[in-house]
Amino acid sequence: MIDLPGVMDATWPAAALHRAGPWLVREGQGGGKRVSAASAEAPWQPADIALAEEAQAALGQPPLFLLREGEEALDAELGARGYRVVDPVVAYAAPVAQLTAVPVPPIRVFSIWPPLAIQTDIWAEGGIGPERLAVMARTTSDHTALLGRINDRAAGSAFVALHGDTAMLHALHVLPEQQRSGLGAHMMRAAAFWAQDRGAINLSLVVTRENAPACALYASLGMQIVGQYHYRMK
Repeated sequence: MIDLPGVMDATWPAAALHRAGPWLVREGQGGGKRVSAASAEAPWQPADIALAEEAQAALGQPPLFLLREGEEALDAELGARGYRVVDPVVAYAAPVAQLTAVPVPPIRVFSIWPPLAIQTDIWAEGGIGPERLAVMARTTSDHTALLGRINDRAAGSAFVALHGDTAMLHALHVLPEQQRSGLGAHMMRAAAFWAQDRGAINLSLVVTRENAPACALYASLGMQIVGQYHYRMK
């Protein structure tokens, strides 16, 4: 059983964590919803929602909650207060041994830290800017960046980090003109080899449901859906 919340928070960390009554409020500093959302860590009452809203306002962040499976009551309460569903997400995972059964061709994917300038450029093309690079830089668990090459050029970049026996891949982006070349699959397998070398059992990731090409890639590798969540935002 993968500790999905623990892996997510450890491998893609918020700048700071704050407590507000029953809520864990993440300080994202522009790093995206995953590092900026509040989540319930203890039993809550409807009046407690204001505590999270006040804490997020103090951080200069909009009211944003992360809703996991089993939190239907909170989901309904937020919906009644005018919070809309944003970015439904699914989590995929597979044993690293399954992904490393097929070797990565030579001169395809390299593990590099800190990232090269070309990787920063590739991420920028995919909308992964300085604030998300800062998330990678503050990760304290074992981590690396992956540079993918195809057709004699650098064309893909990703970040992978380890928590316990599970590695999680983040920020995978392949340049549009090089997509459907197989590079994404090579980079996933390279992430699994990196994780395997560090004793990991599983490789995981999260992706929005609407990203059909990415979901198709992960399914083609035999990865299984192991969880889901969504956000509520005013």
